[in-house]
Amino acid sequence: MEIKLGDRLAKVELLAEEGNQIQIMVDSKEYDLDMQQVENGVYSVLYKGRSYNVELIETDSPKKYSVNTFYHSYDAEIIDAETKYLQARNSGNLAAAESTISSPMPGKVVKIPVELGSEVKKGDTVIIVAAMKMESEYKAMKDGIVKEIYVHEEDIIDGNQPLVFID
Repeated sequence: MEIKLGDRLAKVELLAEEGNQIQIMVDSKEYDLDMQQVENGVYSVLYKGRSYNVELIETDSPKKYSVNTFYHSYDAEIIDAETKYLQARNSGNLAAAESTISSPMPGKVVKIPVELGSEVKKGDTVIIVAAMKMESEYKAMKDGIVKEIYVHEEDIIDGNQPLVFID
């Protein structure tokens, strides 16, 4: 995912997590952190022996937060595959929209014949959804790797909900 802090856009990847110990990569730099939620929305973060307190305050918009540290405040937005899909769809960016498979109507996930990391070719079935007493196969719109699967078999889904992301 990416996180937008003011004008800065940083690529953030969770590399490992065990209890409070997490390892993340921000852009191309790795960070080993000890992170603990101390109260609702407030986190204590230890990095290289230094302690930082971070407060996340939800805003009216999903995936947007006000972030406060001792010295600074930031507006932050989480830009994940779902957000990119919605932005692409709203802006008419067909190439980005082809990366995310969604169903135009509510239904139930019947089968997911791919796994995270699977290589798919354009036209391969990546998910089967039952809606209105019919099963529909949704196929990859391009060659790529399955990077995200947002649902599980038997899940009930909403219309236009992102289901699978191919990069």
